[in-house]
Amino acid sequence: MMNLKMTGFNIKCKCLPGLILLVGMLFVAGSLLARGLTHTIAPETKLRGFFLTSFGELQVIMPEAGKGRQIMVAIEKDAGAEAVAAEINSTHGAGTAFAFGHDVTNEDQWIAALEGANAAMGGISGLVNNAGISSREGSVEELSLEGFRRLMSVNVDSVFLGAKHGIKYLAKNQPGSIVNLSSIAGLIANHTSPGYNASKAAVWLLSKNIALYCAKKGLDVRSNSLHPTFIDTPILDPIRNMFGKDEAEAKLARQVPLGRIGQPADVANAAVYLISDESRFITASELKIDGGISAM
Repeated sequence: MMNLKMTGFNIKCKCLPGLILLVGMLFVAGSLLARGLTHTIAPETKLRGFFLTSFGELQVIMPEAGKGRQIMVAIEKDAGAEAVAAEINSTHGAGTAFAFGHDVTNEDQWIAALEGANAAMGGISGLVNNAGISSREGSVEELSLEGFRRLMSVNVDSVFLGAKHGIKYLAKNQPGSIVNLSSIAGLIANHTSPGYNASKAAVWLLSKNIALYCAKKGLDVRSNSLHPTFIDTPILDPIRNMFGKDEAEAKLARQVPLGRIGQPADVANAAVYLISDESRFITASELKIDGGISAM
């Protein structure tokens, strides 16, 4: 099993449609990229690979690529994945990145993506379910059944399918870790987002179910969830467009005890901690990245 110490590994994300990235033997799939991600992994942080899916545009920077590190990128549209992989390979050398298309709501494509990642990377020991969407859905009386099902499919089915078909790979490369991107909206409800509240709450408890299942099976595979609040990424653009950037961010910041919105690095730091060996005794837990908003 590869035991990588990743030095100067940066991930930056904007908002775009469905993506998977794999580095080494860690699998990432889910809401994290939809919110945005920027992080530099310290030299001592131990990771064994990276596979990520997201509804987002991804940029990956690996200053020391070529030293046993590889990346797999898969976006819903093949051309998007190929473009990201080509950019990585042009900077860090051929064979650093691999690409294919992937719809996180499609079970057959999950099976193929995981098989391809496992073959390309020589194993998977981490899964981050990152693909997720929100919508300006309105109240429970206004949201359509089609809209509700779409939110549940992308936000919840993707987590279920990733774990269902990914655990067997993590079991072969223990210790393993699963990180699922939920939201503070999965812990605190409002009156306007029934589908988003329901889907992110489902991710929260599904993460605990997965953790207890793996523990019962005697697997050294952990599962935890992340719960960000307002993060400074394009996901906030609708409210910025409505009120203007400064006023919109001030309105959001007033809801947070720390008095500011979060940064992508705040989420990335938490994800790296939970996916790495530094959190070996943490499972079935939720980590709030909310500036204290959930305490009120």
